[in-house]
Amino acid sequence: MTTGTEASRIALDPFVTDLDAESAALRAAGPLAAVELPGGVPVWAVTRHAEAKALLTDPRLVKDINVWGAWQRGEIPADWPLIGLANPGRSMLTVDGADHRRLRTLVAQALTPRRVERMRGRIEKLTQDLLDALPTDGSTVDLKAAFAYPLPMYVIADLMGIEEARLPRLKVLFERFFSTQTPPHEVVATLTELAGIMTEAVAAKRAEPGDDLTSALILASQDGDRLTDEEIVSTLQLMVAAGHETTISLIVNAVVGLSTHPDQRDLVLSGRADWPAVIEETLRHATPTSHVLIRFATEDVPVGDRVIPAGDALIVSYGAIGRDEQAHGPTAGEFDITREPSTRHISFGHGPHVCPGAALSRLEAGVALPALYARFPGLDLAVPATELRNKPVVTQNDLFELPVRLRPQPGAERA
Repeated sequence: MTTGTEASRIALDPFVTDLDAESAALRAAGPLAAVELPGGVPVWAVTRHAEAKALLTDPRLVKDINVWGAWQRGEIPADWPLIGLANPGRSMLTVDGADHRRLRTLVAQALTPRRVERMRGRIEKLTQDLLDALPTDGSTVDLKAAFAYPLPMYVIADLMGIEEARLPRLKVLFERFFSTQTPPHEVVATLTELAGIMTEAVAAKRAEPGDDLTSALILASQDGDRLTDEEIVSTLQLMVAAGHETTISLIVNAVVGLSTHPDQRDLVLSGRADWPAVIEETLRHATPTSHVLIRFATEDVPVGDRVIPAGDALIVSYGAIGRDEQAHGPTAGEFDITREPSTRHISFGHGPHVCPGAALSRLEAGVALPALYARFPGLDLAVPATELRNKPVVTQNDLFELPVRLRPQPGAERA
């Protein structure tokens, strides 16, 4: 078996210039690829569906950063651009075992299916308001900025009870939080400011609780046990970050997929395929999250003909996993909403670590996409798909912009 020091490493492109090619290279390297994160940080990446499911439930891989040998040796600087994802504070993302069950149980009390479903009316109203504000003259519009971004941000602000006045600043901070290009001197300041905003939100809801998730997290208890303020702040930051970024990418990638596959678009617009099929195929084929950071091996963990040495770090490369031919067949690289999946994708995670906001993201996309295409069935890209550019975010499949023409009828003349 080969170890991390013996295997050649694939350096993840900090500018994400060709995500599809990078994902293909990761799969070609085998189920466990030796990679290098921006900043020269060596880790392992699981790239195949079956191995990912096994590792995501393997108790030898934990989320405690203190297990990481490079962290213990002081090799990971405090201003590493991805430190906020590797060490985001005490939440479901950073604990295991009994601690994880405790936090997940308390969060589940707050984020109930009923609370999520109650958001439907608000999501429908926000969707219609955003659609009403879009031009109808066939001019080019950045659909991400005008529709795909504001919808989940307004929804998550409503859900969390965060003032809308905070949203512009949160946009700036989360862009810095995820970007590999954030200057070192801004990394710690960004994390501090984000924590400060969430701390203020918790204090405000302690003083005056409302019908929102923050208040529910404060009140959640199990056998008298409650979340600490640190746990609530970290949970809020996690859910705001994941809750809006995932949905933005899901909506954007679905539009790209349908625009570049007009036969697929015709199927769903004619009713021969349904919108849940579009959403699930988008999640598989163009998963919103490219890579999830980060787990650490408490002992040597064999994977295929390689081994993750004790103290090494593992990331889950969902972008590669979604197109694994061993799981999804020889057409795994194709966008096909009529696919009869023999294996369900794991783009929202697997086992006890499935994303708790998955239902909300599906609900938002399930409202937004049908409404968008009902209003503009002739929607099409305003530039060739090859000109669309990813943002420099190695963890997200996220475009800078999505220029489209909003035409009321399919086949209308191009502006």
